[in-house]
Amino acid sequence: MPAQIIAPIVQGVSTFLSIYLVLIFIRILLSWFPNIDWSNSVFATLSQLTDPYLNIFRGIIPPIGGLDLSAIIAIFALQILSGLVSSAGSQLVAMAYYGAY
Repeated sequence: MPAQIIAPIVQGVSTFLSIYLVLIFIRILLSWFPNIDWSNSVFATLSQLTDPYLNIFRGIIPPIGGLDLSAIIAIFALQILSGLVSSAGSQLVAMAYYGAY
């Protein structure tokens, strides 16, 4: 697969993961404000986008003393995935560019 095809795909996935990470940060910060109306369309959309991913970790790590530590693990896992995509993508692009399959 030529580098011209691989590079935009890797860049797109990396950009998506970065945007998703920002959305998760926003969701976590907003959860500190109990008076937010989550039925508002903007907040409801944010919740619908981020909660399925966060719920994976909430099921594994229960809140400790009212503090939800699962979000920290979720962010850490997403950053690891982002790093893996970037490094694997750059290696694939280099192999495709230099023809070393």
